[in-house]
Amino acid sequence: MKPHARFRFWLVLLSALLVGPVALAAGGHSQLQTFFQGHLNSADYQKKVFDRVARTWKQPSARHAPGPGKKAIVQAMVASDGKLISTALLMESGSKVWDAAALNAVKKAAPFPRLPADYTSPSLEVHFHLSWATSP
Repeated sequence: MKPHARFRFWLVLLSALLVGPVALAAGGHSQLQTFFQGHLNSADYQKKVFDRVARTWKQPSARHAPGPGKKAIVQAMVASDGKLISTALLMESGSKVWDAAALNAVKKAAPFPRLPADYTSPSLEVHFHLSWATSP
Protein backbone atom coordinates (compact mmCIF):
# COMPACT_ATOMS: atom_id res chain seq x y z
CA MET A 1 0.00 0.00 0.00
CA LYS A 2 1.38 3.42 -0.94
CA PRO A 3 2.02 5.91 1.88
CA HIS A 4 -0.67 8.25 0.54
CA ALA A 5 -3.23 5.43 0.42
CA ARG A 6 -2.25 4.23 3.91
CA PHE A 7 -2.67 7.75 5.31
CA ARG A 8 -6.08 8.06 3.67
CA PHE A 9 -7.13 4.65 5.03
CA TRP A 10 -6.22 5.67 8.61
CA LEU A 11 -7.90 9.05 8.22
CA VAL A 12 -11.15 7.42 7.09
CA LEU A 13 -10.97 4.83 9.88
CA LEU A 14 -10.30 7.47 12.53
CA SER A 15 -13.17 9.62 11.24
CA ALA A 16 -15.54 6.68 11.43
CA LEU A 17 -14.49 5.91 15.00
CA LEU A 18 -14.94 9.50 16.11
CA VAL A 19 -18.15 10.31 14.26
CA GLY A 20 -19.87 6.92 14.51
CA PRO A 21 -20.92 7.08 18.18
CA VAL A 22 -22.15 10.66 17.83
CA ALA A 23 -24.14 9.74 14.73
CA LEU A 24 -25.69 6.80 16.56
CA ALA A 25 -26.57 8.95 19.58
CA ALA A 26 -28.02 11.65 17.35
CA GLY A 27 -30.53 9.07 16.09
CA GLY A 28 -32.24 8.85 19.45
CA HIS A 29 -34.35 10.77 21.91
CA SER A 30 -34.73 11.20 25.64
CA GLN A 31 -37.38 9.26 27.47
CA LEU A 32 -39.12 10.25 30.72
CA GLN A 33 -41.00 7.81 32.92
CA THR A 34 -42.58 8.53 36.31
CA PHE A 35 -43.31 6.09 39.11
CA PHE A 36 -45.49 7.10 42.05
CA GLN A 37 -44.90 5.34 45.36
CA GLY A 38 -47.75 4.59 47.72
CA HIS A 39 -51.45 4.48 46.99
CA LEU A 40 -51.99 7.37 44.62
CA ASN A 41 -54.85 6.45 42.31
CA SER A 42 -55.31 9.73 40.46
CA ALA A 43 -54.25 9.36 36.83
CA ASP A 44 -55.01 13.07 36.38
CA TYR A 45 -52.55 14.04 39.12
CA GLN A 46 -49.89 11.70 37.73
CA LYS A 47 -50.29 13.23 34.25
CA LYS A 48 -49.98 16.77 35.64
CA VAL A 49 -46.73 15.91 37.44
CA PHE A 50 -45.33 14.14 34.38
CA ASP A 51 -46.24 17.08 32.13
CA ARG A 52 -44.61 19.63 34.45
CA VAL A 53 -41.29 17.78 34.48
CA ALA A 54 -41.47 17.07 30.72
CA ARG A 55 -41.88 20.82 30.08
CA THR A 56 -38.86 21.76 32.20
CA TRP A 57 -36.59 19.00 30.84
CA LYS A 58 -33.73 20.50 28.84
CA GLN A 59 -32.11 17.60 27.03
CA PRO A 60 -28.32 17.85 26.87
CA SER A 61 -26.65 17.35 23.51
CA ALA A 62 -26.52 13.80 22.19
CA ARG A 63 -22.85 13.49 23.11
CA HIS A 64 -23.88 13.70 26.79
CA ALA A 65 -26.55 11.02 26.43
CA PRO A 66 -26.18 7.99 28.69
CA GLY A 67 -25.14 4.71 27.13
CA PRO A 68 -27.54 1.87 26.35
CA GLY A 69 -29.39 0.65 29.42
CA LYS A 70 -28.26 3.62 31.52
CA LYS A 71 -30.52 6.28 33.03
CA ALA A 72 -30.73 8.90 35.70
CA ILE A 73 -33.30 8.27 38.42
CA VAL A 74 -34.36 11.27 40.47
CA GLN A 75 -36.32 10.75 43.67
CA ALA A 76 -38.60 13.62 44.69
CA MET A 77 -40.55 14.00 47.91
CA VAL A 78 -43.65 16.18 47.43
CA ALA A 79 -45.58 17.69 50.33
CA SER A 80 -49.39 17.64 50.46
CA ASP A 81 -49.46 21.28 49.29
CA GLY A 82 -47.30 20.40 46.26
CA LYS A 83 -44.05 21.91 47.52
CA LEU A 84 -40.89 19.99 46.79
CA ILE A 85 -39.49 18.68 50.08
CA SER A 86 -36.34 17.08 48.67
CA THR A 87 -34.66 15.57 45.62
CA ALA A 88 -31.96 12.96 45.33
CA LEU A 89 -30.18 11.23 42.49
CA LEU A 90 -30.88 7.53 43.15
CA MET A 91 -29.10 6.24 40.05
CA GLU A 92 -26.40 7.90 37.98
CA SER A 93 -26.54 7.58 34.21
CA GLY A 94 -22.79 7.71 33.65
CA SER A 95 -23.05 11.27 32.33
CA LYS A 96 -22.66 14.07 34.87
CA VAL A 97 -24.28 16.53 32.44
CA TRP A 98 -27.31 14.27 31.95
CA ASP A 99 -27.68 13.68 35.70
CA ALA A 100 -27.51 17.41 36.45
CA ALA A 101 -30.13 18.14 33.78
CA ALA A 102 -32.44 15.48 35.26
CA LEU A 103 -32.17 16.92 38.76
CA ASN A 104 -32.65 20.44 37.41
CA ALA A 105 -35.82 19.47 35.50
CA VAL A 106 -37.48 18.11 38.65
CA LYS A 107 -36.46 21.12 40.74
CA LYS A 108 -37.68 23.62 38.14
CA ALA A 109 -41.02 21.81 37.80
CA ALA A 110 -41.84 22.53 41.45
CA PRO A 111 -44.12 23.41 43.04
CA PHE A 112 -46.35 20.57 41.92
CA PRO A 113 -50.15 20.53 42.20
CA ARG A 114 -51.65 19.94 45.64
CA LEU A 115 -51.97 16.21 46.37
CA PRO A 116 -55.49 14.83 45.75
CA ALA A 117 -57.89 15.04 48.71
CA ASP A 118 -58.29 11.26 48.84
CA TYR A 119 -54.52 10.76 49.23
CA THR A 120 -54.10 10.65 53.00
CA SER A 121 -50.31 10.56 53.45
CA PRO A 122 -48.58 13.87 54.27
CA SER A 123 -46.15 13.45 51.35
CA LEU A 124 -45.64 11.55 48.12
CA GLU A 125 -42.49 9.92 46.77
CA VAL A 126 -42.07 10.12 42.99
CA HIS A 127 -39.27 8.61 40.88
CA PHE A 128 -38.38 10.20 37.55
CA HIS A 129 -36.43 8.00 35.11
CA LEU A 130 -34.64 9.86 32.32
CA SER A 131 -32.97 7.68 29.71
CA TRP A 132 -31.83 7.79 26.09
CA ALA A 133 -33.63 5.64 23.55
CA THR A 134 -32.05 5.10 20.17
CA SER A 135 -34.23 5.31 17.09
CA PRO A 136 -34.44 2.20 14.94
